[in-house]
Amino acid sequence: MSLPKTLAEDVARNLVMVARLIDEDPEQAYAYSRIALRLASRVAAVREAAGFAAYSSQRYAEALAEFRASRRMTGSVELWPVMADCERGLGRPERAMAMAGEPEVQKLDKAGQVEMRLVAAGARRDMGQLDAAIVTLQSPELASNAIHPWTPRLRYAYADVLLEAGREDEAREWFGKAMEADKDGATDASDRLAELDGVEFVDALDEDDDHGDAPLDADADGDAVDGDAETEDGDVDGTTKG
Repeated sequence: MSLPKTLAEDVARNLVMVARLIDEDPEQAYAYSRIALRLASRVAAVREAAGFAAYSSQRYAEALAEFRASRRMTGSVELWPVMADCERGLGRPERAMAMAGEPEVQKLDKAGQVEMRLVAAGARRDMGQLDAAIVTLQSPELASNAIHPWTPRLRYAYADVLLEAGREDEAREWFGKAMEADKDGATDASDRLAELDGVEFVDALDEDDDHGDAPLDADADGDAVDGDAETEDGDVDGTTKG
């Protein structure tokens, strides 16, 4: 659907703000998405952006409705995994699992299929089926040494469920593999690995704060004086003029 130029520009500006804010300020991104939606609700890209903004702000029912609308408009299956994850967010992991078995999954590209596998494993965890979640994640993509955009998250999810299942040694190994693949810091695998190894990080700034304010200087009589107080010669910083 084409829009008049001025309207299209207004919609585009709001979508740009959604993309810019969705990670750092989901609520503000959501607000911009509602404006775009009000201006152009019959545009699939607007419905998709509104869906992701609602999803990021944990409005899963709204997100699911917007993703479904976008899918009806385009016929694409690309949003299938995130739609299934919305079902998880709504407390319906069984529906997410049912979606993982639908024919739409076979139409997804490799990245989409990996995403669907992550959602399905999450649904298994939601239902307390840890062993099934582990098996769900065991795949050629997990075993591969090749690094793809999804590799850090896949390895991380596998490590996380292993840890929940009490398989700490294996979890440590896979957190390490996730860290090796995660060049962009998409996960906190390094922190999780350090935690398992008993390493504690101390913030140097916090440590300095623990010492409190700097002590007052003492004058010749042993009385405390402010280091910035005026000296006998009239200087305020303790230096002598020249």
